[in-house]
Amino acid sequence: MQKPPQFDYSLKETNPHLGGGKVTGDKLTSTYDLVEQMQYLYVRVVKARDLPGKDVTGSCDPYVEVKLGNYKGTTRHFEKKSNPEWNQVFSFSRDRIQASVLEVTVKDRDIVKDDFMGRVLFDMNEIPKRVPPDSPLAPQWYRLEDRKGEKVKGELMLAVWMGTQADEAFPEAWHSDAAAVSGADGIANIRSKVYLSPKLWYLRVNIIEAQDLQPSDKSRFPEVFVKAVLGNQALRTRVSMSKSINPMWNEDLMFVAAEPFEEPLILSVEDRVPPNKDEILGRCAILLQNVDRRLDHRPVSTRWYNLEKQILVEGEKKKEVKFASRIHTRICLEGGYHVLDESTHYSSDLRPTAKELWKSSIGVLELGILSAQGLSPMKTKDGRATTDAYCVAKYGQKWVRTRTILDSFSPKWNEQYTCEVFDPCTVITIGVFDNCHLQGGGAKDSRIGKVRIRLSTLETDRVYTHSYPLLVLHPSGVKKMGEIHLAVRFTCSSLVNMMHTYSQPLLPKMHYIHPLTVNQLDNLRHQATQTVSMRLSRAEPPLRKEVVEYMLDVGSHMWSMRRSKANFFRIMGVLSGLIAIGKWFDQICNWKNPITTVLIHILFLILVLYPELILPTVCLYLFLIGVWHYRWRPRHPPHMDTRLSCADNAHPDELDEEFDSFPTSCPPDIVRMRYDRLRSIAGRIQTVVGDLATQGERLQSLLSWRDPRATALFVIFCLVAAIVLYVTPFQVVALLTGFYVLRHPKFRYKLPLVPLNFFRRLPARTDCML
Repeated sequence: MQKPPQFDYSLKETNPHLGGGKVTGDKLTSTYDLVEQMQYLYVRVVKARDLPGKDVTGSCDPYVEVKLGNYKGTTRHFEKKSNPEWNQVFSFSRDRIQASVLEVTVKDRDIVKDDFMGRVLFDMNEIPKRVPPDSPLAPQWYRLEDRKGEKVKGELMLAVWMGTQADEAFPEAWHSDAAAVSGADGIANIRSKVYLSPKLWYLRVNIIEAQDLQPSDKSRFPEVFVKAVLGNQALRTRVSMSKSINPMWNEDLMFVAAEPFEEPLILSVEDRVPPNKDEILGRCAILLQNVDRRLDHRPVSTRWYNLEKQILVEGEKKKEVKFASRIHTRICLEGGYHVLDESTHYSSDLRPTAKELWKSSIGVLELGILSAQGLSPMKTKDGRATTDAYCVAKYGQKWVRTRTILDSFSPKWNEQYTCEVFDPCTVITIGVFDNCHLQGGGAKDSRIGKVRIRLSTLETDRVYTHSYPLLVLHPSGVKKMGEIHLAVRFTCSSLVNMMHTYSQPLLPKMHYIHPLTVNQLDNLRHQATQTVSMRLSRAEPPLRKEVVEYMLDVGSHMWSMRRSKANFFRIMGVLSGLIAIGKWFDQICNWKNPITTVLIHILFLILVLYPELILPTVCLYLFLIGVWHYRWRPRHPPHMDTRLSCADNAHPDELDEEFDSFPTSCPPDIVRMRYDRLRSIAGRIQTVVGDLATQGERLQSLLSWRDPRATALFVIFCLVAAIVLYVTPFQVVALLTGFYVLRHPKFRYKLPLVPLNFFRRLPARTDCML
């Protein structure tokens, strides 16, 4: 497989005309916004009056047709109404306008052929311009004319003007670009929208005990556990150790709950009856609206709930019976945690759930989604390849979706959005998708690619205009799906507050005072992503589940050989600095460069004689390194790196394994081959872990007397060393040790040193393993 050239994946700086002005350096010559102005012709059809009757009954079924060249839009029609009201807006892109006359026609809907009732003509050269923040143009009454230009009965209220995409009528207007989309649902699916994630809470359910249970079989000790269900989340406690009718657990169960609370928490006490059959001893439903909310770790009062039991009466009928059984719980909604629906490595929001704990914002993030270039064809329509692209951006609780540009490989959106920033160490994610729901059907929206931008890598008040590569990993390898053109500006309102955030914990304090386990966090994140995707998919128009899961990177926790290699090379990259220092020190010790070695001796002598200079010297050295590296500081935001991700040289079988379903759907021979490969890798890791354990056990054996002679030698050595170090000044010991380490190669031996020989002879517990 031939690899595409590396420069195809690079970030490109651009100079667009933003807001009518051009980016010059870090400033804008126009403070309009961060998008290029797009001119549109707007036509607002408000209402009509005194329309003539065309039917036999003397009534009419009117609608309005707005026509400009080859583009035509129509309003909805009313039956038997001579004074209809539409209040609909039509927009036509100026770049595609070729006609010189705008024609607005009123027609009567008929079975055979619609009747002409009258029209209003506008010369394109006479249409006024409107630029926000000017007030909206007031509509006027226009007398209808026939095709000869003579006045006829009826009037039409219209407003016609030239504006930009910043006009408040733009989001809800019918666009000439979407003329091929039919139906209200199809038009709704192409409009730009802003969504808000539901407010998520952690629900802590502490099951303490139950009393007076009544199992059906009195001759055996019940094996009782509690099952808790909230929506599609189900957890259960362990089986109580006290096998009686008054069991105890004192166990926490954690759930994710979303406002508004629609479903109750259902607790059921069940008895494990062999064989593999659970008997419900009682259940209760608890409304979350009545549950206590806490902002810190203060104790929450406990409550008893009566249990209800269902019994069979006359075969199939069920009857609820209340009796004396009850359950003791402590339930609360945790407002001091941040509900993690994203990975903390690239989270867009780190605030706690409770708004009372929010700190003031530190700035504003402005995002301009300009355009895309060179998008790959995603589907086939009428025998030709096409793409209907739209963008989704996610920051904090805010999700934005641009309008869908139909049948274009180089769409232009030019939409701008603003978000409040509460922490600079957050990430905004922008994804591009192909809309597959324009004509209905159950197809999923296809992913084209996504971009992440970390705010802490941006300079304040600077406009970043770049073209980012859209990269997607396929089973056949990494593929560039196009480029997206963005303009980003991070404005800081208080530099002091922003610097102060770097001294604060990354997550709210409840994550450290009362931390959750790793397994709990993984399960809760999965439940949070499912809840968010379910709620947003119920919006109108819906933000599809596949879109939300791709933006939240749901599958990132699954095993991948490619990711494992990438993380290994990342670790090696981090350790490369220490390895380089070790090699440099080895060259000093072996006198590869005598002048440098002599200078190191002099520096070592000064630091030993004046130890108070050690820390200042280290800090000054780090300061000089930082100043020196400032010349090569990054001037562009980071982007997806195929080499860092090991995506450009991944083996096809590794990619096939990464895209395999869970559980696997591959043939047995492939599964066996991958299992053997995984065993081989795990064997090497096992060997490394065993070697580390051996070295640690040797350290422990110094004083454990497992080898009496070795421990005796070490204890005697420690006694002698204590006496010598006590009577010898520290500077003398440090100088002798340093000069011994830095001695000339003529005074070195190729055999290992005595301390190393002694350490390697110490016993470990490897001889006790099977």
